[in-house]
Amino acid sequence: MQGMIGRQITEKLQATIAQVPAVALLGARQVGKTTLARTIAKNIDSIYLDLEAPEDLLKLSDPSSFLSAHADKLVILDEIQRIPGLFPVLRGLIDKNREQGRRSGQFLLLGSASMDLMHQSSESLAGRISYLEMSGLNLVEVEGHQQERQTLWLRGGFADSYLAADDDLAMDWLENLIRTYLERDIPQMGFRVPAARLRRLWTMLAHLQGETVNYSKLASNLEVDAKTVTHYIDILTDLLLVRRLEPWYANVKKRLVKSPRFYVRDSGILHRLLGINAYDALLSNPVLGKSWEGFVIENIHSILPGRAETYFYRTTAGAEIDLVIKMPSSEIWAIEIKYGVAPKLGKHYSKTCDDVGAKYKYILYGGEDEFPVGDDINVISLRGLMDRLCFANSESR
Repeated sequence: MQGMIGRQITEKLQATIAQVPAVALLGARQVGKTTLARTIAKNIDSIYLDLEAPEDLLKLSDPSSFLSAHADKLVILDEIQRIPGLFPVLRGLIDKNREQGRRSGQFLLLGSASMDLMHQSSESLAGRISYLEMSGLNLVEVEGHQQERQTLWLRGGFADSYLAADDDLAMDWLENLIRTYLERDIPQMGFRVPAARLRRLWTMLAHLQGETVNYSKLASNLEVDAKTVTHYIDILTDLLLVRRLEPWYANVKKRLVKSPRFYVRDSGILHRLLGINAYDALLSNPVLGKSWEGFVIENIHSILPGRAETYFYRTTAGAEIDLVIKMPSSEIWAIEIKYGVAPKLGKHYSKTCDDVGAKYKYILYGGEDEFPVGDDINVISLRGLMDRLCFANSESR
């Protein structure tokens, strides 16, 4: 089913494979990494190995010999974080191939644990590897305006959920995904966390969507200490299930909020954790505004260049910008996110944007049109902003 929707990252992945010896494609489980890798492999002499499959693991009992025999192919290694001992082997093979004049397109590594994988691979493959992150489906990929946007927002960006025959089947699929993570995937990765406790924390974070969190309060509710809560959140962040958005830190002569905000990254998982099973139920739920905010932030991240940096800005006096983007060109985009179709502009918003040095100032809202409001500020739709960011990316290349 995932092949029904073209993925924006395809061209970038192909170009990166053509430039460097090893590419790590990071993304949550079931997000479509394997489908994309197999699609690319159809046009390249390649071999695919699933490191969770016993028969493929057997082939790698002597990894150097097996991989050397396929030195002329693109080798796709799925769930690479399962065997960190492979990275030194890959380094040796890459260096050997370099001596023979081959400098690109040797290994495509698929992984669903970002920090672990990046730490393991960066130590062994420094200067030999590039990293790309694959998100769930975004609004541009589903070619969506209002109806598609509502479905994508409710069900989230996993293709099997988005393309389900109805909302009930989508929510059943998401429930199974959540349980698989808690009961199988996380324990297999070596994390000793009670599944019920981690689900409670995940659900608490869903209720606190887009907020800074009080670790001590969470710890008290879970009957653990604050250090353990931090560790649990780190696990969910590492598995690309929760986003930690850091506060803007630049030299502003104001007292700033210094704690990060957290978002359950996939809106479908967010809604399943909160028991929101239909679009009408979402519209009447108190989490509506923050759910929309998280959905917007994930869609925007899905199209940003890898070297872009994102923050939120908030002073202790209450002035804020929901999303501050520092592009690779150092241009600053300031985005305030409102769900309604008649957004009210805070009277100091323009000045707040000036505090962070924003060149572009937007109010992103739930409507479809674009129009100016005041000092270089535009009200814009999510799709409209994504189109502008895509254009800015292509212009900067």
